[in-house]
Amino acid sequence: MMQRIPLLVHGSPGAVVAYRGGKAITAQQFLADVALVSALLPAGRHVLNACADRYRFTVGLAACIACDKISLLPPTQVPEVIRHLREFAPDAYCLTDSDGCNVGLPIVNFPANFAPQTAVWDVPLINGDQCVAYVFTSGSSGTPVPHVKTWSKLVECVRIEAGLLGLDDGRHYSLVATVPAQHMFGFESSVLVALQSGQAFCAERPFYPADFVKVLAAVPRPRVLVTTPIHLRALLAAAIDMPALDIVLCATAPLEPAIAMATEARFGAPLIEIYGSTETGQIASRRTTQSMEWRLWPGVQLVQCDGLTYAQGGHVETPTPLGDLVEILQSGRFLLQGRIEDLVNIAGKRSSLAYLNHQITALPGVVDGAFFLREGSPDCSTIGSNRLGAVLVAPGVTAETIMRGLRERLDPIFLPRPLLFVDEIPRNSTGKLTKSALRSLTERSL
Repeated sequence: MMQRIPLLVHGSPGAVVAYRGGKAITAQQFLADVALVSALLPAGRHVLNACADRYRFTVGLAACIACDKISLLPPTQVPEVIRHLREFAPDAYCLTDSDGCNVGLPIVNFPANFAPQTAVWDVPLINGDQCVAYVFTSGSSGTPVPHVKTWSKLVECVRIEAGLLGLDDGRHYSLVATVPAQHMFGFESSVLVALQSGQAFCAERPFYPADFVKVLAAVPRPRVLVTTPIHLRALLAAAIDMPALDIVLCATAPLEPAIAMATEARFGAPLIEIYGSTETGQIASRRTTQSMEWRLWPGVQLVQCDGLTYAQGGHVETPTPLGDLVEILQSGRFLLQGRIEDLVNIAGKRSSLAYLNHQITALPGVVDGAFFLREGSPDCSTIGSNRLGAVLVAPGVTAETIMRGLRERLDPIFLPRPLLFVDEIPRNSTGKLTKSALRSLTERSL
C-alpha cells in the first residue's frame, strides 16, 4: 500500500506554525494560505521558489506539494543557472515575493495579504514516493546537476532530526534561522523539521547581530537558532546582549572546537553540528564540545571504494559519494579529515585549505580570511610556495603582523604570497566563499 504522509503534524487549527514580527500564524491560517497560492499556480509542473520570506517560501512549497508540482532549488539564481533550469524544465516559472524579481522566467507574485481563515480543517496527505523538489549541485562542467527529493525520504530525515534534538519532548519550540530556506540545511532544519515535528519557524532571516536580538526576543522560549559558522563568529564578536537560547544548530562547514565552546558558554545552550550535503541531506551530527566524532543517523551507512566514501541507506535517496576525506570508526561513527578539493601538496608537504583558513582567522584582529591556490599549475605537487595566497579582512593590522603570526603556526612553505587585504570577502548567504567569487576577488586585487 502506498504510504501517505501528512503535510504537517500540528494537531489542531490553532497550533502555531510560524511567527512573523513576533505574531503567531496558526495551522488553520497556514492551510488557508496554501489553498490561496495553490489556486494561483499555472499549469507548469516545475516552480522556482524564490520567496525570501521563510513563511511565504513554505506556503509556496506546501502549495506545490499539495498540487503535485516540483520545487526547483538551485544554489544561486544567476542568469547562467537560470538558463540551465529552463533547459531542464521548459515549463518552469518563478514564485516570488519581490516586486523587483527578474530571473528570466515567467513570474507569479505571492499574494500581498493572507487568505481569509475558513472553518475547514483538512490536512493534505501526500504520497510518500512523490517527488517534491529537485535540489541542484554544480557539476564538474559547471552545469547544475538535479537531485530528486521525495516526500517520504525528506520526512524520515527531519523526523530523525527532531528526535535527536529533543523537539518531540512536548514543548513548543521557536526556530530562528540565518540560513535561506532554499539552502538544503535551511530547507530541512527550519522549514521541514517544523512542519513534521509540530514546531514554529520564524519568517525572518536575521543577518546582523542586532537583527538576531530583535527576532529572538519576539518569539517565546524554548528557542532554536539554526545558523552557520560565519554567523556564529559574528555573534560572538558582537558586544551585545542576546536573548536566551535552548539549542544552537550549526552546519555548512565543520566548526572549530574553540568556537563551539565559546558559543555554549555565551548562550548557555548545547551546540549541535549537522553533517550532510545537498545530495544526501543531513546524515550525521555531533556535540562538538564533547567529541569530534560524528554519529551517523539511523539507517545511514558509509562505505569506501576507490578512494571515495559513499553514503547510503536510510533516508539517502541513492548511494552518494561524499566530498570529504573520512576515517570510518566503529559503531556508526566517523571523523572528517578535510575536503577532497581542499588538499594542498607543496614540495611533498601536505595540508588543507580548511586548516590554513582556521590558522589565519585565529590571528588577533582578523575578521575574515581565506587561503587560495594560485592558478598556474593543476598539479599541486609541483608548485612552489609562491603559489599559495591569502585574502583577508583585518582593519588596522599590518602584513608584517599577520606574517609573524602565521610563521608561529605554519610551515614556511605554506606562508601566503601574496597576502591581499580587502574590505570584505564576498561570501554567499550560508557563509561560503565560492570559487568564482574568490577568483573574481583575487583577479581584481593582484
